[in-house]
Parts: sequence; C-alpha cells; structure tokens
Amino acid sequence: MTVLEDRTEMADADANTKRLDEWFERLERMPVPDGYRVEIVGGNVFMTPQRDTHWEIIFEIAQAIRGRFGRKFRVFSDVRIDFPGDENGFCPDVVMLRESAKKDDEGHWRYQDVEFVAEVISRGTAQNDYGPKKTAYAVAGVPLYLVADPYQGRCFVHTDPKDGDYETRTPVDFGTDIDLTGTVIDLVLKTDEFPRD
Repeated sequence: MTVLEDRTEMADADANTKRLDEWFERLERMPVPDGYRVEIVGGNVFMTPQRDTHWEIIFEIAQAIRGRFGRKFRVFSDVRIDFPGDENGFCPDVVMLRESAKKDDEGHWRYQDVEFVAEVISRGTAQNDYGPKKTAYAVAGVPLYLVADPYQGRCFVHTDPKDGDYETRTPVDFGTDIDLTGTVIDLVLKTDEFPRD
C-alpha cells in the first residue's frame, strides 16, 4: 500500500466514524424504549428488544470468559465498536478485547483490539449476524466469532478469518461443550444451560 492509499483509507475511516458519531448522537436523543439495543449495520439502524433467552445466553458466555480471565481482558456487552465497512457501528452481544486495548482519541474502542465476538440470534436481526456482521468481523481479523442461535438450538464457531470470510465454521448443538482451547479464549464453553426459543 502506498502512502497516498494509506492516507486515503485513514481519511475514509475518520469520515465514517464522524457519520456514525452523528447517527448515535441523534439516536441517544430519541425516545428509545428501555430494554432495546440499537446498532447501525451498513448504514441501517436496527432496534431490537432484549429478551430473557437472549440475555441468559449472553450472560453465560460473558461469565465463562470472565471466569477464565478475571479482569485481565475487557469483556463487554452492547458497547459500540466501529468495524470496517460503510457505517458499521456494532454493539456486539459479547466482545473481548486484548489486554493492551486502549480507546482511540475519540473515546472509542478500536476494532483492531477485538479478539472474540459472540452474537446471539434474534429473529429480526439474524440476517445481520450471519451476513454483514460476520463479513465485517472477518475483514477486521477477529480470530474467533461465535454465533448462538436459540431458534436452532445450535452454536456456530467461526475461526481463521481470511479475505472477508471465515475459513472454518463448526456447528455445535446446545447441550454439547464447545472446545475452544487453543483459541484466544482458551476454554471449554458449556452450552447445557443455553435456553432455546
């Protein structure tokens, strides 16, 4: 990449972040009902209600990671992180940042520090988690992307990001332990408590 291409890419990223900042500022002034999460995927605003099934799975995953690492790594839920692509201000269900992660000058967490993402499927936004969000996570080089689908009663483990996709996709039924040893979270994730919808 030439210096000019690098500067152009940085300018595009800055402009994208400013547009997302404006969107989120407007959304914060809107009367969004309690219990709804808001994110922007490809320039489209999605508001989804937080259901108990959804939250229980998020909690199980976050608790397993926190139990493994303590506070050594940052583990969040529904915190905005801007990912590659046009107007992708995602609020992942569970995200783990590397130990050295720091916010940028605008006060945002950087996608370059994301090591793990988990999304729990909701009916209205499933196409995002399986489609554009998965692509953005792969482009960002997120090493481990987990999708938990309470409608199918199955998880999908995505690893080995390359050329905007994940080379490895492993389905695991709820009730079966997911062996993630040797990955960035290096644990066995128990799914026997994951509820179904």
